[in-house]
Amino acid sequence: MFTGIIEAVGKVSAVEPRGDDLRLTLMTGSLDLTGVALGDSIAVNGVCLTVVERLSDGFVADVSVETLDNTTIRRWQPGTPVNCERALTPSSRLGGHLVSGHVDGVGEVTERHPDARSERFTIRAPAALARYIAHKGSITVDGTSLTVNRVSGRNFELNIVPHTLEHTIFSEYKAGDTVNLEVDVIARYLERLLLGDADAGVTQNASLTDLAKNLIQKGTS
Repeated sequence: MFTGIIEAVGKVSAVEPRGDDLRLTLMTGSLDLTGVALGDSIAVNGVCLTVVERLSDGFVADVSVETLDNTTIRRWQPGTPVNCERALTPSSRLGGHLVSGHVDGVGEVTERHPDARSERFTIRAPAALARYIAHKGSITVDGTSLTVNRVSGRNFELNIVPHTLEHTIFSEYKAGDTVNLEVDVIARYLERLLLGDADAGVTQNASLTDLAKNLIQKGTS
């Protein structure tokens, strides 16, 4: 698990095809790799990658076809900047929200404009993910935990403050760029709670379903 608070900006060093999947070499910039071992997880642009080789200033990871099909990694080239975060520990401050590193889909930056010292971004989500994105809810964009300011259909708006612009790759984004999206896991569990009994083909648990509906009504009222 991760927090969505980016620790360092790194870059892709090498992309090596391995059959239908890839092996990536990533330089992690100022990320402290002390204690990182083989098999540990590091989130790169929000994608949970497993360390298969440790380097002095980075690591190597294998990327499966499943991950390639559901993230922006196919578009990465040597030199592509990336957000990096180590997996959280029991003593970590949870400054963002719980992020699994399992990307749900790819969105597109459609607008960017200044707003005082901040920048406003509009991102279009895939139709299948739009229902999970709520006003003032949490969203992870390329691994960065953010609060949704506005929602309109498939589009949602973000206000990016100067600190986030400086310490993530948001400063690089322009209209037409694609980004990895992970929706808040709570939204997914609520949906499953509402639909799970019928979807699983078992007797509906009315009390749990009613509880979930009441929670949703309170949150939208």
